[in-house]
Amino acid sequence: MNQVPQHIAIVMDGNGRWATRRFLPRVAGHKKGVDALRACVRHCGERGVKVLTVFAFSSENWNRPPEEVSGLMELLAVALSREVPHLKAEGVRIQFVGDRSALSEKVRAGLLQAEAATAGNTRLVFNVCFNYGGRWDIAQAAARLAARGEPITEHSLDRAMALAHVPDPDLLIRTGGEKRISNFLLWQAAYSELYFSDKLWPEFDAAALDAAIADYGQRERRFGKTSQQVQPTAKKAA
Repeated sequence: MNQVPQHIAIVMDGNGRWATRRFLPRVAGHKKGVDALRACVRHCGERGVKVLTVFAFSSENWNRPPEEVSGLMELLAVALSREVPHLKAEGVRIQFVGDRSALSEKVRAGLLQAEAATAGNTRLVFNVCFNYGGRWDIAQAAARLAARGEPITEHSLDRAMALAHVPDPDLLIRTGGEKRISNFLLWQAAYSELYFSDKLWPEFDAAALDAAIADYGQRERRFGKTSQQVQPTAKKAA
């Protein structure tokens, strides 16, 4: 079938374990993970992927050790100042998805500036889910509709989601060997193809991405239909 997914979502798991195995602080793993993410954005653009959504910081990650949380916040600030000019030059539009109320004013300002700087880009939409949770997303969408006095239907809820600006992910990848989605895109991943990689995120390179895309290309996406209904007309005639 040799299809390229238009929207890839990734749970970038394994930064801490990558660092621990090398007797390094966990934040060192997150820094290495930023390098892997930079490369992944480039690889996705080269392969014709139109949307990349990554799970950078979950609403549950606040429960991690304080020094790791503060290190992640500092890393975000540094990454924004360093990476945004490159993203802008490469035609990537960055969007931050999640609850910003718990973030510092400085971090919120940085997110807005990054979004504004890349708003006109169309080559690739790069969604960074930061302080995000799938349950939070559904709850905030329902609350938004209730506040407007709109009926809550499947369609209206879908349009009120934090990722309503892009189609649902075709392929959801999780690295690090775990086989769960951990409260990521609970609504949007209803029909996503799931792919689990044993590679830790800092090790997830172009070859690993190609393996995931190749695996996706062998899937038959039926969306509740039968195989006969979704196969091409020529194949039916044969």
